[in-house]
Parts: sequence; C-alpha cells; structure tokens
Amino acid sequence: MAGFIEGVERSQTVLFPDRLEDWISEDALVRVVDLFVDELDLAELGFVRSAAARTGRPGYHPAVLLKLFIYGYLNRIPSSRRLAGRPAATSR
Repeated sequence: MAGFIEGVERSQTVLFPDRLEDWISEDALVRVVDLFVDELDLAELGFVRSAAARTGRPGYHPAVLLKLFIYGYLNRIPSSRRLAGRPAATSR
C-alpha cells in the first residue's frame, strides 16, 4: 500500500505486552471482512483511486475504507461517527 497513509502493523508489539491480533477473537466478523476485501482486485472492480496519487498528502487506501464500510453495514452502523467510536473487536 505504498503511497497511502499506513496504519500500525498488526503483528507489531505496542506499548502494552499484547498485540492487536491478540485482542480479536479467531471467529470475529472483522477477520472475515479483512480477508474478503484483501482477495478483491479493486482496480478490476472499478475503484479508480486504487493507485496512490503522486502529489499531495496521501489518502487512506481504498481497501481500508471498503473494510470499514462493510463492517459498518454488517453491524447496522449507518454513521461514520458512530463507526469511529465502536470497538472493532466485537464478535457476534
């Protein structure tokens, strides 16, 4: 995802002894959404901004935004503000 805003590597150890991967259960819906979107070819599906721009401040990768949108839709969260305040590690 070169050219886009990068998040923290999920397997990287943080200030606390746990990793982000340790906080999300193996059967959590968020893992399914993550794997599903990673398998998509966004450029082939018509995402015109799937390649990073050469100038300006980098944006978020379209795959990351699509993952957030799908997660919100599946959890009936219509508002991006509500989605930002909801913990991602919830399982059904």
